[in-house]
Amino acid sequence: MERGLRTARFNTRQMAIVGMLSAISIVLGVTGLGFIPIPPVKATIMHIPVIIGAILEGPVVGCMVGLIFGIFSIIQSITAPTPVSFVFLNPIVSVLPRVLIALTSYYTYKAIKTNFKVFNMSVAAAIGSLTNTCGVLGMIYLIYLGPYANTLHLSISAAKKGIATVALMNGIPEAIISTIITVAVVTAVNKIRHK
Repeated sequence: MERGLRTARFNTRQMAIVGMLSAISIVLGVTGLGFIPIPPVKATIMHIPVIIGAILEGPVVGCMVGLIFGIFSIIQSITAPTPVSFVFLNPIVSVLPRVLIALTSYYTYKAIKTNFKVFNMSVAAAIGSLTNTCGVLGMIYLIYLGPYANTLHLSISAAKKGIATVALMNGIPEAIISTIITVAVVTAVNKIRHK
């Protein structure tokens, strides 16, 4: 009985964390606060709650936050469409990479066995961030390269270069920002937990 109560409490806490981190992700997207201008690009931080959830609470919590983030991407593509929003209507582009962020972050964090937790978190956060960038852009490249190029009035060759450029120009700043924020938040939460 006591064990069942402990499990229920643990699950309730996890659900609360999923709700809170998902809400943060959605607020970042709706308000535009999830985009940091680093000329000439805008780096997104909307995927950081997924990484934090995975490192702090494990892959299930991280995947649930990633799932909600992905579903929000679909909804946003319907309610505030851009010329290339059609690619995000496909869950393989909008949802799958966001769920994978949690898995790559968590398992990277667990696989690195150094005594320097900041280093472990940094690598996990960077890998999680790059999973988002490479996953979304990779799926666009594999599934929608032709329609994507046509919509933007580009040749296939120019579209390929454009996707690669976005991956580099956005991916690196996003990985750096993700690392800094994730390390700060996870370290602070762990300190509070150990008090």
